[in-house]
Amino acid sequence: MPPSRGPLRGLLNPLDGVRFGLLFLGLLFVVTGLLPVAEAEASIRRIGPLLVFLGSVIVLAELTKEAGVFDLIAERMARLGRGGYGALFLLCVAFAALTTTFLNLDTTAVLLTPVMLALAPKARIAPLPLAMTTVWLANTASLLLPVSNLTNLLAADRVALEGPGFAARMWAPQAASVAVTMVLLWVWYWRRGARGADRYDPPEPSPVRDRVLFSATGLACLLFIAAILAGVEIGVAATAAAAVAVLAFAVRDRSALRPALIPWRLLVFVTGLFLVVPTLSRYGLDAVMTALIGSEGGVAGALRAAAAGAGLSNLLNNLPAYVAGEAVVPVGDRDQLLALLIGTNVGPVITPWGSLATLLWFEWCRRRDVQVPIVRFVLTGAALAVAGCAAAVGALLLTG
Repeated sequence: MPPSRGPLRGLLNPLDGVRFGLLFLGLLFVVTGLLPVAEAEASIRRIGPLLVFLGSVIVLAELTKEAGVFDLIAERMARLGRGGYGALFLLCVAFAALTTTFLNLDTTAVLLTPVMLALAPKARIAPLPLAMTTVWLANTASLLLPVSNLTNLLAADRVALEGPGFAARMWAPQAASVAVTMVLLWVWYWRRGARGADRYDPPEPSPVRDRVLFSATGLACLLFIAAILAGVEIGVAATAAAAVAVLAFAVRDRSALRPALIPWRLLVFVTGLFLVVPTLSRYGLDAVMTALIGSEGGVAGALRAAAAGAGLSNLLNNLPAYVAGEAVVPVGDRDQLLALLIGTNVGPVITPWGSLATLLWFEWCRRRDVQVPIVRFVLTGAALAVAGCAAAVGALLLTG
């Protein structure tokens, strides 16, 4: 069993070399002049608020999990299903989708994955259906709010849409992508022939370790959700909510407040990306994306943008794919930009490196000895990417 505290602790692996290598390469581009200092500064200024949000929301989610909130929800969810896989499926979908929507897809990968995998042996549930529900919805349920995905934060800035306005434009694409995800999850991972059992055993209830911490962190999450729905700047909302959780632990369990809470790996990775991608754009990536996306608008332009975003996400990663695509989409073509966003959010479910959330998910599956058949993962992911992107883009254009 991995330690219950600090799920990011102990994940020193070759991926850390990639993260630091990416940051070093970006700094090297700046030092050598391949990326002008002014452009580097503009890129870092752009992601500054995103890094504040990302760091704060992960700290909030870590402490919320430490207080047992996620574990209790998962346990109650399994008990509410009463041994029926159909009910459990709907509850798992709702849990993963809501976590992704309001607490960011990386939170779902980092914190919800181990909770769901720990639930599997308690209820004698096959772990793969739970795992696939988590990773697919971490990506496909990340369209609704700016906080759901870092790419959304970039797009919201570009199209000048705050939380409520962004949700009003993206609710239909989100609903379409989640609906497709549910159908394919059931067919390939949850139906009787795939899961291998008729019923599961509802787990016995577990006591809450500290009700004060449980209540304080749960309230902090609710306040964060209410703040972003009210249009409060996301960095401010996340920092304030994280402060409530930190204060509660400072009073009740100071030992939990350790440097490992800070998601330095994510911060290093994102910073490096935003130095490397602008450099690549200066030396050919823009031309490639222009050729892929084309210059036409309308339905064809939106579909090409989504396909280009999904394809490049699975080759590289969804963050550089979005940044590269955004640079060549006309400023006034909001639909094409949002279609690109759909491609980079819904599409990166084919390769393990398509999104950072998927990378983190694979690491947790490895640590829990959950076998993920890679051929099956790639083929089913490809079907989801194609069907999910097409449905979401269609919903975007129909409701525009």
